[in-house]
Amino acid sequence: MKFKYLLATSVAGIAAAGAMPAAAQSTGSIEFDDEVIVVTGRGDDGVGGVEIPNTTKAKQVLNEEIIRRQRPGQTVNDIVNLVPGVSFQNNDPWGSSGGGFTIRGFSSDRVSQTLDGLPLNDSGNYALYTNQQVDPEVLESVNVNLGTTDVDSPTASATGGTINIRTREPGDDAGIVATMTFGDVLAEGAEDTVYTRGFIMFDSGDITGMGTKMFGSVSYTTYGVPYNPYGRINKTQFNGRVWQDLGSNGDFIAVSGHFNQNRNNFAGSESLENLLPLAQDGEVEVDGVVYNDREGRFQIYETNGEFPCRVDPRTTFFGQGSPGDSVDYSDRDGCGAAFYRRYNPSDTGNIRGASRFTLGDKLTFTFDPSYQYVKANGGGPDDLRESFFSVNGGNYTGAFNGGYYFGRDLNNDGDLDDEIAGNDPSQTITNRYGVITNLIYDIADDHRVRLTYTYDRARHRQTGQITAMLGNGEPFNVFAIDAPLLDVYGNEVNKRDRLSYAILHQVSGEYVGRFGDLTAKLALRAPFFTRELNQNCFTTSAGGFVDCPNPGADLSNYVDASFNDDHAAPQSREYKYDKLLPNVGFTYDLTAEMSVFANYAKGLSVPGTDPLYDSLYFADNELARPVPETTDSFDLGMRFQNGDIEAQLGAYYTKYKNRLAVAFDPEANDGEGEYVFRNLGDVDKWGLDGSIAWRPTRTSLLYVFGSYNDSEIADDVLGGVCELSRGNVVDTRYGCTADNLGTDYFLPTGGKSESGTPQYSFGARGQLSFGDLELGAQVKHTGPRFISDINVQLDDDGSIIDDSFQAPSYTTVDLDARFVIGEFATGGDAAIQLNFTNIFDEYYIGFFGGSLDDFGFAQIGAPRAGSISLIIGY
Repeated sequence: MKFKYLLATSVAGIAAAGAMPAAAQSTGSIEFDDEVIVVTGRGDDGVGGVEIPNTTKAKQVLNEEIIRRQRPGQTVNDIVNLVPGVSFQNNDPWGSSGGGFTIRGFSSDRVSQTLDGLPLNDSGNYALYTNQQVDPEVLESVNVNLGTTDVDSPTASATGGTINIRTREPGDDAGIVATMTFGDVLAEGAEDTVYTRGFIMFDSGDITGMGTKMFGSVSYTTYGVPYNPYGRINKTQFNGRVWQDLGSNGDFIAVSGHFNQNRNNFAGSESLENLLPLAQDGEVEVDGVVYNDREGRFQIYETNGEFPCRVDPRTTFFGQGSPGDSVDYSDRDGCGAAFYRRYNPSDTGNIRGASRFTLGDKLTFTFDPSYQYVKANGGGPDDLRESFFSVNGGNYTGAFNGGYYFGRDLNNDGDLDDEIAGNDPSQTITNRYGVITNLIYDIADDHRVRLTYTYDRARHRQTGQITAMLGNGEPFNVFAIDAPLLDVYGNEVNKRDRLSYAILHQVSGEYVGRFGDLTAKLALRAPFFTRELNQNCFTTSAGGFVDCPNPGADLSNYVDASFNDDHAAPQSREYKYDKLLPNVGFTYDLTAEMSVFANYAKGLSVPGTDPLYDSLYFADNELARPVPETTDSFDLGMRFQNGDIEAQLGAYYTKYKNRLAVAFDPEANDGEGEYVFRNLGDVDKWGLDGSIAWRPTRTSLLYVFGSYNDSEIADDVLGGVCELSRGNVVDTRYGCTADNLGTDYFLPTGGKSESGTPQYSFGARGQLSFGDLELGAQVKHTGPRFISDINVQLDDDGSIIDDSFQAPSYTTVDLDARFVIGEFATGGDAAIQLNFTNIFDEYYIGFFGGSLDDFGFAQIGAPRAGSISLIIGY
């Protein structure tokens, strides 16, 4: 057995022997970059599953060998945590409860993630849902661009880099891969967390003798959520690909499909103020409750009330109350967190085309069309009012001031006096179409150019239908849009109602030329973005709060109401953004094995439609038009590649301009000030990334990686106005007193580091083979992360409580083992695989995005867990 395929033997006979190295995302970028890599003589498949393409950019590729080593079913974002510069925190050990990550200090909404060129970030707010990623068994590789993107990328938010996921090519021979996995959380205090997953994939082989081949797969995953005693994940996924070779020169047409159904009741986030004490040893007190530090992470979600818990049936839609007996739904009748249900259901699917056509000896054309569909929501319980919303003599149904009014007897007790339990998720349906085309021309053997056109159009429909709650706290339907509660007139009650279009037209060009040992690249990307907003509700604040009266009513009384004299009527608005984004770089071969590289790239992140809706509160002026974020990223590094070693060390500097966030603006609200989505200024980012993958012997591997990241915020940020609240001066931390009311105060962010990202991280992975037994271990240490951008914790008088206010560093250690229990005469084998993650049960704070000056919210990091898998491949 060749060590190169230690774990990949489970797909023997299926892996595509002629698959191209996946150093990029689209067919055109693969074709263009692959030719450059081959020209420079660096076209090997890496060492131990780690590939470092010899390009001008800082890139790293993880291929099948290392992907298959991880727990079956794990999210791909946990796997790329082995790449320097990446910091990922998983919400559970299995990967289907979500998580968050940063790359070089940029959060995931500023990192573009694609699947075969298809953008996976949300089209409204650029969020990335790591629990909805493709099954790892169908992947060929994952490529991480640190701080840059490909010139044909359909991205609006790649200031922090890109993660490009590539699907495997169907095999030339027929075959089957099947995996069955069982696991559990192995930590004190965890209950009902058994993990079960089944996966099967079929390859047809070449069924025509002319390169016609396909594969199809299905998986099902179910398990109990570690930090939620009533939570459960149910996930079903289908994948497939049809491939047709066209001749013998590499031309082909391929169509891939993906569908993922998630039904997940997950653990909600908690305030960092509550989570941080649990990192201490011994007993700790949080909100008056004493916890053991180890068990407290499992108990903190169920302290308010008993579990399981039921509410008074009169407070549910299907309940029966007594006439005249007013019922007030309040915190689920005292059931509290133990009764809380947090569903984030989703149905996501896509169709991805890929093709390559040789038009002449020197001319190649690629065409990659795509379509994707998303139906998803997120939210929890709320109270529903049977009454009308009454103002100025007018009676209305709909959503007002955060309440929902139906004007009808919801619990059948003969009156309209009650508040009953319901569910109000935020519903989204997206239909997205895209095309990436490349025309590649070889000027000469060592010189080539390409011209690309990219199109991306997302129709983003966002509503907020309300549905009923059952007596045990479960929603009547996790998709409220499929079973909405109607008001007395037969209308849906919606907490939001808007339609958006996010459109991209992009042209770009790239030249690569080789001049002896020097390879130079010149590229220019020209994106043209359009954001179309259609708001059907009244915007009542700069923070984006809305009132949504139901149709058919005379709104004159509502519009003239004194409480509502500041509002923006339903409206449509269009925003356009464009920028020229150069990307230049070179590699220089010092020897046959060693090279240096340098690159400059300008990045762009335009405002998403979600935050832009807040701006509709203002007239169409600069308050409503925050400018896009931009980055100027410089990379300089060195690589060494000789077949047994793949190593890279690089330094970077990024000038991050016009950082966008919610912050105080003194000119908003007619000069009275308001918290709005706006540009905060500049940030300088710099650091080092490095890795080395080494094969000391034929049966051993060692991979070591690490990164250092730092940043400096240029200016203090305006925090607000000194004022009184309930008779007390607020924000005394920043010098506000009774003598300076009405004056501005500033948050001391200037010269500080950005919050939410580790300053350093490092880790290693080792593998050993003893015939049929293969062992692996990996460790990663993640450094401390600042809680807020002021980097300190202040007392009410402004004195410093903690001069380095950070989430503690942590170290996780994982083990894996694989034993071949039998081989098939037709090829392939059957094996047992063990995976143990976080074996020392390290408690750590999960992902948090940071904040300007206060505690944010976070998940708890994944606890210790183990799994055993039977893997059959032939």
